[in-house]
Amino acid sequence: MKKDDVPQQTDIIYEGETKAVYAVNADGKLEMAQTSGWEAESTALLQALEEIDRLTQEALTRAIAGQTSPLEYHMYRRRLDLAMLAQATGSFQWRVKRHFNPQKFNKLSHKQLELYSIILDISIEELTSLPEEPNE
Repeated sequence: MKKDDVPQQTDIIYEGETKAVYAVNADGKLEMAQTSGWEAESTALLQALEEIDRLTQEALTRAIAGQTSPLEYHMYRRRLDLAMLAQATGSFQWRVKRHFNPQKFNKLSHKQLELYSIILDISIEELTSLPEEPNE
């Protein structure tokens, strides 16, 4: 995309800020340009956020019913997915997914709980519990 063609469609997602993107300048070289957003990007981002919110609420419902551990809920609440959480812990996805089992989760060592709490930036107490209010 040419530098002069970088979209400048102000959107609430950027909250008045801009972001840097690469564009081709008049000399044909890549150069940073500022954008205040464009509709396609905003739409895709909003859809992704809605999907994360849906997954978070589904995980909370399952956790309350005892079908999954609080770990799955907190993972989605922090806007991570299984692959991202596994990578952050240095574990295989199957191993992290195994910790979604409430019985397995309740047997995790303090060290493993601490690792998850650090990655999710919450206390161990918060990690092992569910919110009192559904929208927390």
